[in-house]
Amino acid sequence: MARAIASQPDTADVKPPPERLYGRQRGHPLRPRQERLLEETLPRLRFPLEQAADPAAVFGHRPEQIWLEVGFGGGEHVLAQTRAHPDVGYIASEVFHNGLCSLLTHLVPMEQEATAPLPEMLRLWDDDARLVLRALPQASLDRLFLMFPDPWPKARHAKRRFVHPQNVALVAHALKPGAVWRVASDDPTYQAWVNDVMAEQTSFDAPPPVMQRPEGWFPTRYEAKAIAAGRQPLYWTFTRR
Repeated sequence: MARAIASQPDTADVKPPPERLYGRQRGHPLRPRQERLLEETLPRLRFPLEQAADPAAVFGHRPEQIWLEVGFGGGEHVLAQTRAHPDVGYIASEVFHNGLCSLLTHLVPMEQEATAPLPEMLRLWDDDARLVLRALPQASLDRLFLMFPDPWPKARHAKRRFVHPQNVALVAHALKPGAVWRVASDDPTYQAWVNDVMAEQTSFDAPPPVMQRPEGWFPTRYEAKAIAAGRQPLYWTFTRR
């Protein structure tokens, strides 16, 4: 049983999402190795948006299912999922350059940024994930992950949260009936927001969140930091009707 969460203002009053949901794309200056990863490795793994009408064709072989992760942070969840499910076509989206480099560092050896073999069932997207969702055919995704997103905690930033009434409709369009949308957050404001937004929609079965990471969910560095700081993560599983 999840803890009680404070109510949020009426989500019907929230502004439409902006043209882009994210803020800065870089933190500390990148090292030469990181610059090479972005210049030489990332283009070889980038999801080809022009081929989104047939997303299964962009992978090394046609996948059993296609999954999308929105905002993968350091990439540890991506690595765990792709290793556990090698026949799934996995699209991983992240705009923050340091996060992209963190994942790419695990994929290619030093000095082989332009030549090392790459995972054939993984594609990366380094722009707004909604561009991919809009380009995909209806009912083309089998699973979507939103793991510990930026909470945008101030009320005026609510329009930038990925869990937004208009984005819920976009996700619902892309997911197959019976497909699952997993959401995790440790931020109380975002937790209340997710509950309120999902209570007002009709496209997903939206049971209450749980307080323990469910079986089959892999840990992330953000979850570990939250727990170490004394914050309680919540985990939602929404199923497309």
